[in-house]
Amino acid sequence: MENLLISLPGIIGLIVAVVVIIFTLILLLCTRFKKCPSDKIMVVYGRVSKNQDGTTRSAKCLHGGITFVVPVLQAYSFLDLTPMSISVDLKSALSRQNIRIDVPSIFTVGISTEPAVMQNAAERLLGLKLAQIQELAKDIIFGQLRLVIATMDIEEINTNRDKFLEAVSLNVEGELKKIGLRLINVNVTDISDESGYIIALGKEAAAKAINDAKISVAEADRAGAIGEANAKKEQRINVANYNSEAIKGENQAQVAIENSKSVLRQRQAEAEQQAASSEAINAAKAKTDAYEAEKNAELMRAEKEKATQEADIIVRAEIEKRKAELEAEAVAEAARRKAKGEADAIYAKMEAEARGMRAVLTAQAEGLAQIVTAAGGDPNEATRLMIADKIEELVKTQVEAVKNIKIDKVTVWDGAGSREDGKTATANFISGMAKSLPPMTDLFAMTGLTLPEIIRAKEAAAPADKAAETPAEKPADKADDKADEAAE
Repeated sequence: MENLLISLPGIIGLIVAVVVIIFTLILLLCTRFKKCPSDKIMVVYGRVSKNQDGTTRSAKCLHGGITFVVPVLQAYSFLDLTPMSISVDLKSALSRQNIRIDVPSIFTVGISTEPAVMQNAAERLLGLKLAQIQELAKDIIFGQLRLVIATMDIEEINTNRDKFLEAVSLNVEGELKKIGLRLINVNVTDISDESGYIIALGKEAAAKAINDAKISVAEADRAGAIGEANAKKEQRINVANYNSEAIKGENQAQVAIENSKSVLRQRQAEAEQQAASSEAINAAKAKTDAYEAEKNAELMRAEKEKATQEADIIVRAEIEKRKAELEAEAVAEAARRKAKGEADAIYAKMEAEARGMRAVLTAQAEGLAQIVTAAGGDPNEATRLMIADKIEELVKTQVEAVKNIKIDKVTVWDGAGSREDGKTATANFISGMAKSLPPMTDLFAMTGLTLPEIIRAKEAAAPADKAAETPAEKPADKADDKADEAAE
């Protein structure tokens, strides 16, 4: 089992590597499928199949479509099918009559798509540029054009252009196919010779044509004059016959016209009478209809005004009512939202205070429980411990009550002198202020605590010592001095 787990990653890696290799091979094979455009010929060379007759082919040509190019063993290239226009300015070409002529012409050629001719193009033109192909074709055209001119008379070349062009096309195309080209078009612009023979032929033909034309014109004039005389004679006879027939017809037509006019006047009178009656009736009816229509219009207008006013009042009342309802709803909604917001705020505040109070009370309860536990479970002792902890603050509060009294700011008007006990009013004021502070024993007693014995003994002895003092021994003078200082 452990060996199987150890070998599993290796197996997975091997599978991945095989898949990658297969995918790479498929991708490589797909890239080797090549498409041939319609305006080009694809030439596949290298190791290619043989012809049907068993002969070896140097290349495989394909016009359009797709083919697979075997990697390493085969390569491919393209031949352009773009037509090439070649200007051939042939001069001093010798005709069959030994007369030199100039034949400027334009040939349009291109690579042929015939299977056999494509094979010739692949063998002889592959790798050549268009300019080089044009030069090669131009040389072939020059030679064949001279050969055709040498086999024909000038009259034949000048007058029978179709025969000349056919002979040129036949000879030139046969030679162009040997290198893989085909002739598309031939256009001979002009033909001329050095001796002026063609011009003389033209003048002769022109003179003959002029004479023939003059004869034809004279014969036409004669035939025209005879025909004109015969035509005039027939015209006069026919005109006289037609005139008599016309007069007769005019008379009959005049009688018919008069009869027709009489009937027309009768019909017009009857029509006018009927029209007047109809017009009066229609006018009266129109007035009646107009009055009725006006009456109906006034009634409709009154109804419309009434309906408009009622609609305005009702609509206005409905609008006011709806407006009041919407305002009341808006006020109620606002009050409800405000009350709900305030109630939510109060509830949140009280809830927060309750949570805070609960936390404080919980903490205090836990603290009190710990204090009671520290006091041995005796609540009274726990209370005394708490008061003893706060005694410093109580004494401090007692002292703070009279600490801020500014004695130097108190003015006492003492005009009564000494009293029966020998003290002045000022002395009594200061003594009473000092006695207003409770003794330590009373303060501790109020809190439920008891002072240590030594402090209580000293506090009890202090009042006895003060009572034993005689009035002569009391520092009355000092009290008077302090009262005087306070008065100042």
